[in-house]
Amino acid sequence: MRLGLGVAAGPDPEQFGRLATEAEGMGYEAICANDTPAGDGLALVAAWAHDSQRIDLGVGVLALDRYTPDDISSRVEALDLPHHRLVLGVGAGFIEEPVAAVREGVGALRQLLPDVRIIVAAMGPRMCQLAGEIGDGALLNWMTPERATWARDLVVEGANRVGRDLTEITIYGYVRVALGPDARERLEREASFYMQMPHYARHFEASGGPPGGIGVAASDADDLKEQLQHYFALDVPVVRVLSERDVDTILEVARAAIE
Repeated sequence: MRLGLGVAAGPDPEQFGRLATEAEGMGYEAICANDTPAGDGLALVAAWAHDSQRIDLGVGVLALDRYTPDDISSRVEALDLPHHRLVLGVGAGFIEEPVAAVREGVGALRQLLPDVRIIVAAMGPRMCQLAGEIGDGALLNWMTPERATWARDLVVEGANRVGRDLTEITIYGYVRVALGPDARERLEREASFYMQMPHYARHFEASGGPPGGIGVAASDADDLKEQLQHYFALDVPVVRVLSERDVDTILEVARAAIE
C-alpha cells in the first residue's frame, strides 16, 4: 500500500525537520503538512526538502481566501522548493463561489508553476468532479472508507467528462490516526474541533457516521494496518498522526503503519 505521512504545521518548522528523512527511509511515498495561520506549511516543506532526497513533498491545503496564485508561486520560488517533488494542495477556504475560485486559481498556478503537481482539496461532489477535470489529483479529508469510494467515483466522473487519462490523477486523503488505549477519545477530540466549522459539520453529517468514527482509532500496529487497508479507494492514504508536537510518537505510529 502506498502511504503518505501527514502532520499539522506549527510555528517552528525545524521541530519536524527530521520527519522527511525518517519517512523516506521507511518507504513513505509522500510527506504532507497542512497550512493554517498558526502553521506555515510551505516553510515546513522547505525544511523537509533540505534533509531528504526522493520523497514527495506535499502541502494542503493552501486556501485561496488567504493566498493568491502569485503569492503561492513567489513563496515556492523564494524557498527554492524542488518542483519535481512538490505537490500543492489548493482549496477555496471560505470563498463564496468555491468551484469557480478553485478553477481559476488552478489555471493561474498552471501558468506560474507548470512543472509542479496541483491537487484540488475536495469534500463535496462538485469539488470532487472538479479535481478530476483539472487537478493532478484530489486531496480528500475526513472521509470514511465508504465516503472515499463515493468521492473517487466523482473524481473519475469529472475526468471522464473531459477525456482525461485516469493514470495522470492521484487521489490522496488525510486519514486521522490515533494509536493506543485512548485512541478513540483523541479522534473524537480532533473531530469536535472541526465540527465547529459549518462546512465540516455538514460534511460529517453527509458521511453518515459519528465524527469520532471517521479515521482510524487503533489498539495496536496490526489493528492500525488492517484499518488502513479499508481505504483502498485512496491511491495514497496520508497517515495524519494525532500526536501534535511529539516527533518521537509520530515516528512510532508511522513505523507501525508501514512496517
